[in-house]
Amino acid sequence: MTGFEFDAELWLYPGKGGWHFVTLPQDIARQIRVTAEPKTRGWGSEPVIARTGKTQWTTSIFPDRASGSFLLPVKAEVRRLEKLAAGETIRIHLILGG
Repeated sequence: MTGFEFDAELWLYPGKGGWHFVTLPQDIARQIRVTAEPKTRGWGSEPVIARTGKTQWTTSIFPDRASGSFLLPVKAEVRRLEKLAAGETIRIHLILGG
């Protein structure tokens, strides 16, 4: 499994539902495009295991045309456990193939 570590800002999607995301750095997005399995999942998503602080969760990253990168959703439970809010820079450990 391929792993990555990076810092990125947690941000709130302004639309209905208000999901929180982290946009992956461009260099990591490029590496993922090269190393990821062929796209067989919906919306070009890639399964991952993510961790911030002491909290780990299984999710998917999604390609984002606006940024040219991938978006990592950060669940409410993760934000609560780690006391995270939009606008904060957080450290993410990401493993492809979750």
